Order: sequence, then structure tokens, then C-alpha cells
Amino acid sequence: MRSVSPRGCARGFAVGVLIAACVVDVLYAGSDGTSVLPTASPAWPTLAVLLVGLAAVLWPQGRRPAWLTPQVRTAVPALVSALYSLGSLVTQKANVFGPAEVLILLCLLFLAVRHCPPRWAWGCGALDGGALLLLSLRPLGPLDAAVLGLVVAGLVLIGVVAGLAVYLRTMDYRRTLAVSETRRSERLAIAADLHDFVAHHVTGILVQTQMARMMAQTQPQELDPVLAGIERAATEALASMRRTVGVLRDAGDEATDRRPVGDLAGIADLTDGFASPVQQITLRRDPAVSDVLPHEVQAAAFRVVQEALTNIRRHAADATHIEVRLRGAAGRLEVSVADDGRGGTQLPSAAHGGGFGLVGLKERVTALGGELRAGPRAGVGWEVRAVFPEGKA
Repeated sequence: MRSVSPRGCARGFAVGVLIAACVVDVLYAGSDGTSVLPTASPAWPTLAVLLVGLAAVLWPQGRRPAWLTPQVRTAVPALVSALYSLGSLVTQKANVFGPAEVLILLCLLFLAVRHCPPRWAWGCGALDGGALLLLSLRPLGPLDAAVLGLVVAGLVLIGVVAGLAVYLRTMDYRRTLAVSETRRSERLAIAADLHDFVAHHVTGILVQTQMARMMAQTQPQELDPVLAGIERAATEALASMRRTVGVLRDAGDEATDRRPVGDLAGIADLTDGFASPVQQITLRRDPAVSDVLPHEVQAAAFRVVQEALTNIRRHAADATHIEVRLRGAAGRLEVSVADDGRGGTQLPSAAHGGGFGLVGLKERVTALGGELRAGPRAGVGWEVRAVFPEGKA
């Protein structure tokens, strides 16, 4: 048995009330024989106005033709109603109106203010509101308290409905902005993952491939460790890409495990994998550095080391010694990567990067309340230093 949602029940109830009100309007219009047009049925003009309004309000969204835009839906029925009201003045015949026409015009006002394009919303809304106020002309009576009461009531209804529509339209706009910002943040995060992980491994593959080519002529018997390093870097690069693609595909509960991650413990593996026969790397970790730091801080520290090592491969391939330090003091974590390179590199220009790594890294560190500095050392080489507030795990 198919269940019916509360929203569907409410919509069905509203449609039923509106149709019942239309029946009342038609019966009330034909009870005194008054009509603007000399037709066989005195209720024909009222019926025509109501049919146009009902079609505009109730036409199913999936079956609307292309020409039935929100502007047409909200403007045409209001024009028909306004012309019918003005016809009372031209023919000097009183024409009644009932609750259905009021409800239809209020619905059209709501649709105009909330869904019409910005350039049309206020114009179509004013047209619907004006048609609602013109209903008070149909009785052709003196401007007594009853007519003024109708005008005041109409103004109050217009203000309430238009205000509600403006509020909901504002909420829709804010929701759209929030969704766009969330998607942009996700794209930036995925781009950072691709840069930090895949670029790191691919740069390592490139460097080790160059080393293998040189060793093939001078030391062919020692090629196996280098080739093993290339294989390991390629495997890690594929794993990182697989995790990132898993995030893009939103693979259910497993997506959180596929997101590339890093922590303080992973820095040791990172440095071990970076070391080579011509580049020695030393990791010095202060015992005061806690293992229970917030994951965001640990991941950012890992990215700092990873980006610094990648830049050494790209821009300081002549460095012979690299030192990575993790220090903790006064509730702060300090991460630094220093090398003794002079800027020599044999990588092709396409592999040097566009300078976006440090920019994204600074944004990541700053977002956590930290500071990032990168520049030449006092003697020779380059140093990247980041300081994080340790926070609470």
C-alpha cells in the first residue's frame, strides 16, 4: 500500500478548498443574474476568470509548456481579473466576487514574489496586488466603511503574503549560496588532496626515474632499490587517486576512509620514503609533542612536511641534507623543514608547479589559527616553518 506524505495531504486539502471556493463563487455570481457580458449564463465571466486563475495556480509543473513562465502564470490571470473589475465601472453593472478569486490572486502574488525572475517579481507582484484591490470596485457602491474595510483588509493580506514570499525567497537564496560555497569548498579540498598527495608521489617518481637513468650507465647493479622506490611511489599515487575518486563518487560510508589523510605518525613514513642515496633526511621530534592533538592540526602538520619535501624535489634537487623538526612548547606545535640546497634542479619546467601549493598551505594553516613562513635560511638553503595552536583533541 502506497503511503501519502503529509506534504501531499496538505496540497490535496488546499486544492480541494480552492475548488470548493470556486464553486461557491460561481453559484453566488449567478444568483442575481448580473454579468458584464450578455451571455446565456450570468455566471460566465466569473467562471472564465476563475478558470484562468485555477489553470495558472494548479497546472502541474512537469506538464507546463515552455511558454507558461512564472511571469505569464502570474500576470495574465491578474490582468483578466483587473479587466473584469474595470468592466464594472464601464458598464455600470455591479459584479460580485467571492473567496476563490481572492485566494487565487493571493496565490499568484506569492508565486510572483517568490519565483519570478528579479526583474519581473515586483512588477508581477504589483499587478496581482492591484487586481486584488480592484475587487472592491465591483459592487459599485459608495465609498462607505465597508468598501474601505475591504481595501484595508486587502492591503493587510497583500503585505502578509508578499512578506512571507520575500522571506522564503531570501531563504532560498541563502540556501543556494550555502550549497555553492559548500561545493566550492569540497572542490578546493579535493584539489588540495590531488596536489598534496598525487603531485608529491609523481614528483618522486620523476626524480627517481632521472636517478635510475643515470645509474643505468654507471651503477647498473644498484638499480633495484631505485626501481623499488619508483614502484612504491606509483602505488601510493594510485591509492591516493583512488581515495580521491571515492570521495567524488560519494561511495557511502566508505568515503570517509578513502579520503587522503595524514597525521604526526605518518610524517615518519613520509620522511623514510623521501630519503635517497644522495639526499639524507633527519626527523627530530620533541618528546613534548603529544600524539593526541586534534586531527585537523595533525593533518595540517603532515601537509606542511609533504609540501616542503615536494618543493625540495622540484626546486632544490641538489640538497644533500634535510631536517624535519616537530617541537611542542607553551601549547603550540611548531613544524619546520629545512634543507641545504642552493636551488639546483634537473626537473623540466612543467614539473616545477605554479606556486599554488604554498598558497593553499597558508590558507589551511591560517584557518586553524596558525602561522606559516617560508624563506631562505641564514646560511644556505630554504626553510618552511609552521606554528599551530595545539587546541584540544
